[in-house]
Amino acid sequence: MSTKTEVLNENQQKGFKLTNLNNNLLIHGELIAALLSGAIILSAWLFENNIAHSLFVAMHIIAFVIGGFAKAKEGITETIENKELNVELLMIFAAIGSAAIGFWTEGAILIFIFALAGALETYTLNKSNKEISSLMKLQPEEALRIKNGVEQIVPVSDLVVGDNIFVRASERIPADGIIIKGTTAVDESAITGESVPVNKELDHEVFAGTVAMNGSISVKITKQTDETLFQKIIQMVQEAQEEKSKTQLFIERFEGTYVNIVITAVIVMMFLPYLLFDWTLTESIYRAMVLLVVASPCALVASIMPATLSAISNSAKNGVLFKGGVHVENFINMKVFAFDKTGTLTNGAPVVTDIHVDPAYDVNNLISIVGAIEKESTHPLARAITTFSLDRKGNSLKNVVVENMQTIGGNGVEAIVSEEKWQIGKADFVGEEAAFGFQQGIAAKLANEGKTIVFVKHENKIVALLALKDTVRKEAKQTINQLKKRGIHTVMLTGDNEITARAVAEEVGVDDYIAECLPEEKVNHLKLLKEAYGQVAMVGDGINDAPALATANVGVSMGEGTDVALETADIVLMKNNLSKITSAIDRSSKMNRIVKQNVFFSLAIIVTLIFSNFFQVIDLPLGVIGHEGSTILVILNGLRLLK
Repeated sequence: MSTKTEVLNENQQKGFKLTNLNNNLLIHGELIAALLSGAIILSAWLFENNIAHSLFVAMHIIAFVIGGFAKAKEGITETIENKELNVELLMIFAAIGSAAIGFWTEGAILIFIFALAGALETYTLNKSNKEISSLMKLQPEEALRIKNGVEQIVPVSDLVVGDNIFVRASERIPADGIIIKGTTAVDESAITGESVPVNKELDHEVFAGTVAMNGSISVKITKQTDETLFQKIIQMVQEAQEEKSKTQLFIERFEGTYVNIVITAVIVMMFLPYLLFDWTLTESIYRAMVLLVVASPCALVASIMPATLSAISNSAKNGVLFKGGVHVENFINMKVFAFDKTGTLTNGAPVVTDIHVDPAYDVNNLISIVGAIEKESTHPLARAITTFSLDRKGNSLKNVVVENMQTIGGNGVEAIVSEEKWQIGKADFVGEEAAFGFQQGIAAKLANEGKTIVFVKHENKIVALLALKDTVRKEAKQTINQLKKRGIHTVMLTGDNEITARAVAEEVGVDDYIAECLPEEKVNHLKLLKEAYGQVAMVGDGINDAPALATANVGVSMGEGTDVALETADIVLMKNNLSKITSAIDRSSKMNRIVKQNVFFSLAIIVTLIFSNFFQVIDLPLGVIGHEGSTILVILNGLRLLK
């Protein structure tokens, strides 16, 4: 019964797992090879005077093979595919050239440095598709299809537009569609990021990957399974990850040119001085080998990597995890910070902020009854009310006996306590006119503040209301103010409604906000911000934020965010502290200053060594000392970021 689409999806999932396994093996293999190569070089250097020269040479050859195999293979493969020489081959040539004229240790060190840098680069860049695998786990594989009155469990990929499916309470909805029977509250956090479920009734739209919480529904499929909103999220994450930055593209274009220039210069150096300046052929070849060594980009590589790793390490100690040096470099350039609301600017869970009770009722007794009833519900608002009741001093739920507890159509609950009927829920559940007339219309005022209102009805009378709200993080307002002082534009992008979005935006002080954003719309708004301002950072925590995190120039995830957000983001705030954003910007600025110093210094040394070699001022040992000495100096300068 499987279709082509089903097979494709299965192959995709197997492919993601296999790719992740291969990447892990590659990362560990390269790192082990680099470290083993370094250990062999160190051993040969330490025991040079105590071992035979042939063993000394053999140890270096082994170090060459172990450390250089991966990069040599990569360089040869890419050269064949692209028909263009690359930096990998240049480093191999430089090491071989150094060894060819007797400087085995210098050549091996070049291999070791390059191999270690390659292993770290592989670790940084190959996060391939972990977040996609996490997303796929949220997509149901089977659905209960109803056809001609017969129920049949079928692969989701077999569903077509017009099919009717049945979704039980607590099940994840397998495809986009509209409700044709039943009502339920749907947890749409996978799509919108909002913690409060949305009540869905006849003709309401539902999305794949969301959860029907407390009512069974029949759904008519309106989109093919590969065209659902959830699949669009997966596709957008993939596309955004495949995009390359301008800097990366420039480096890739420049690499071939640089290698060709160096190789050409070495070939010319081997013969031209011999023909024009009365150099001996041996001297010309010797100077060409020196050129190959001093022109190798070790110092340039070391200009960036140690500084980057130091910045990353220091940031991690302070609660900010950078997933790669490019993100440390780019963070200072952000012109706009876009924030998700729920779980990012706010704490991500509703809490009771206000309670109004009929004066004829004892407040503590009423809260005990309400808390005991809601304790039997799994709704997020019910959990918040139960927590509020339990936290209230001297209040206990043990003495309240709840009977016949029922959830009514996702709108509220009702139960019997002491043979009396209690109802808790929305205004239209308990009686809209009476609800909004309670205590001179206090409900309307609270609703305008972006709060969710829950009414309590005893027998036939509204006796209380509770207002709940997802509260703003303590450090959110301070962080926004700090960003604005730096001239950074701040925007809030949220899937929540206009009233709630406006209330939170005003409280934290963002420059602008956009409400009722689906994941695709967040991506579109980010693209517009990039066109208007340039570099844009996105801060979020949910599955729905993943496409935006991937689309932004730098994606920032909260440490308690979903696995997908954590994997997609470039930076993770490990302790969910938004104030760490500004300290991370400062660290980015300092790293960029040190990298510029290192690059300028290393380039100056390389140019000086090249000209000194041409005028025969230096020999190979001095060239290696100058080359490796400059490498050590820029490494030490980079390590200052550890402080």
